[in-house]
Amino acid sequence: MRGIDSSTVDVVRLVTVREVQARLRSKAFVVSAVILLVMVVVGIVVGGIVGKSAADDTTPVAVVSGVTLPSSDGLDVTTAPDREAAEQLVRDGEVDAAVVPDGGQLGFRLVGLDSAPTDVVAALSVSPEVDLLDPDALPPGLISLVGIAFGVVFFASAVTFGQSIAQSVVEEKSTRVVEILMAAIPARALLAGKVIGNSVMALGQIVAIAVAAAVTLAVTGQDNLFTLLGPSALWFVGFFAIGFVLIAALFAASAALVSRQEDVGSVTTPVMMLLMIPYFLIVFAADDPTILGIMSYVPFSAPIGMPVRIFLGTAQWWEPVLSLLIVLVSALVVVLLGARVYENALLRTGGRVKLAEALRG
Repeated sequence: MRGIDSSTVDVVRLVTVREVQARLRSKAFVVSAVILLVMVVVGIVVGGIVGKSAADDTTPVAVVSGVTLPSSDGLDVTTAPDREAAEQLVRDGEVDAAVVPDGGQLGFRLVGLDSAPTDVVAALSVSPEVDLLDPDALPPGLISLVGIAFGVVFFASAVTFGQSIAQSVVEEKSTRVVEILMAAIPARALLAGKVIGNSVMALGQIVAIAVAAAVTLAVTGQDNLFTLLGPSALWFVGFFAIGFVLIAALFAASAALVSRQEDVGSVTTPVMMLLMIPYFLIVFAADDPTILGIMSYVPFSAPIGMPVRIFLGTAQWWEPVLSLLIVLVSALVVVLLGARVYENALLRTGGRVKLAEALRG
């Protein structure tokens, strides 16, 4: 086997630069990357607006001067000088109800327009004290949203760049450009350049999304969510950086088995399934600790499952490290096997090469 010398490193660097330039020149890639980035930013902005609206959801009510309310929580109080002024505000639609003096036990009564102001009644009702068993528990909806966000970003980026690798490999085979390349550089150097180049671009996209999300959260005043998401987002970037190398090697090796663009879908379908399964699991079972625990240690789903567990605070300190090591070892094994398949099948044109034959060489 040829050792890794300076000339091989130079070749890998040249192929890497070529792959990066090819992605940057692709309008489809640029458009899809911008769309994904905009979707993340818009999702955060909309979520912040909805959350703030829910937090600031108060009922406008007019209160005659001198009337004391037991509580003003949930009420937007407008003081009126007398009953007539308060009732006029109700008729004008500026408030939902008026609180006016009354000689009864409470000392006030409500005036509505055409129906009982139930929101005001509920706000003024006496409520018992409530003890919370887990005041720091996260809302189930937030857990699902975070899981879906990690799943969408991982799935979209992995598929986009993985398919680009597959199409590039088959294009070089179908046009016989690969024969010229193989006469000048080793097959494994060509594969390494493709994997590294696309991994750099994919990681760059993930980092850009993470930075955009952090800035958007800070600008929209969602500091609490920014603090909660910070550690899990950093781990997600780390998992993606290693996990995508595994995925890229699979796409490249799979594509090397065929010589026509029409056949790319058939050989890359198993890889697509491996990416779709964890995506659907996180969408439908983000709040299931058993499924999340299993996902955390499966190489194809760990980049989604473990960051979600870190966000939930259910992962011990050593679990992300162990999971990352599993992904790293798996990536090394897949890269070695993928390189063997790629090297043995790259120059075989015509019909589809069987995987067993490519492994045997």
